[in-house]
Amino acid sequence: MGVHDAMNYVLFNNPIANSVWGFVSSGNGLKSKNAAIAQQAAAASTQAVAAVTPPLWKLLGSSRHILRLAGLSGAAAVMLGAYGAHHHFNIVDEKERDPKSIFEMTNRYHFLHSLALLAAPLARKPYLTTILMTSGMALFCGTCYYISFTNDRRVSKFTPVGGFLLIFGWLSFVL
Repeated sequence: MGVHDAMNYVLFNNPIANSVWGFVSSGNGLKSKNAAIAQQAAAASTQAVAAVTPPLWKLLGSSRHILRLAGLSGAAAVMLGAYGAHHHFNIVDEKERDPKSIFEMTNRYHFLHSLALLAAPLARKPYLTTILMTSGMALFCGTCYYISFTNDRRVSKFTPVGGFLLIFGWLSFVL
């Protein structure tokens, strides 16, 4: 919210100002000519603010591609979540973790890190954060999804690497 937006809100668009302007325009306060002038000023101020303030996505510049990537990741998490909700998981060995619980944990991590990816443009090094988060999600969530759906644990050696990349992704906000 810019300074112009804040001024416009304080002077014209908040509930109290709306009541005051409504009272004034009804003829009970100022003359109706003055009320009309005040309403015209409010409309002009709103138009001026809209003309000067660009949309938020334009302010992000080239970082808006990161938001698109976050959107795709979130959509993938929803699709995989829906698939996993209807998938019949096979339990091969009682000693191993339940594939359904692996899937549910993985889907939570996928969603959480997709949301975190939305904040990557705010990091000091947004592309570093994006690379760490997306590669961490691919390795961590990708291997866990694979294990939960296939019960093939040969790829599990890559899961900790993905976990470390996610940790480094979070730490990159500190840089």
